[in-house]
Amino acid sequence: MSGEYFEGGYPPPAFYFTVTFGNGGQIPDASFSEVSGIGIEMETEAVVEGGENRFIHQLPKSIKHPNLELKRGISMLNSPLVKWCKDTLEGAFIKAIVPQTIIVKLNGADAQVLRAWAFIDAYPIKWEVEGFNATKNEVAIEKMTFAYTYSKRSK
Repeated sequence: MSGEYFEGGYPPPAFYFTVTFGNGGQIPDASFSEVSGIGIEMETEAVVEGGENRFIHQLPKSIKHPNLELKRGISMLNSPLVKWCKDTLEGAFIKAIVPQTIIVKLNGADAQVLRAWAFIDAYPIKWEVEGFNATKNEVAIEKMTFAYTYSKRSK
C-alpha cells in the first residue's frame, strides 16, 4: 500500500473488517478484529546451469496463496458463517464441501469501504477457540481458517 492514501490521510484513524460470503449480497455476518492471509506468492524452482558456478537460476513455477484467517469474539451458533464452518468441518465428508466466495471489507470509522478483497472458492479448513484464562478478563476469541483458489482486490 506504499504510496496509496485513504481519504482523509494515511493511515485511517479507525477501521474494522466485515465479512460476507456466498453471493456477497448478504448482510455482513460479523465484524472481525483481525484478518490475515491476504497475499500472493510466486513459487520458484532452483535450476543449476552446468558449468556455471556463480549463481543458480530461479524459474517461476506456480502461484501460491496463504490461508485466510479471521478472528473475532465468539459468535452465536446461528451465525451463517459459523453454521457453514460447522457443517463443513463436522460433516465427515458425507456431504460435499460447498465452496463459497468470501468478501473481506476494510471499513473506515464512518463505515465507508476503504478496501475490499474477494476470496474465490473458499472453504473452511480449521475452526478453533483460543485458550481461556481465568486470571484475565478478556473476550473469548474464535479463529476461522479458510483455503481458497485465488483472491482479487476489488477496491
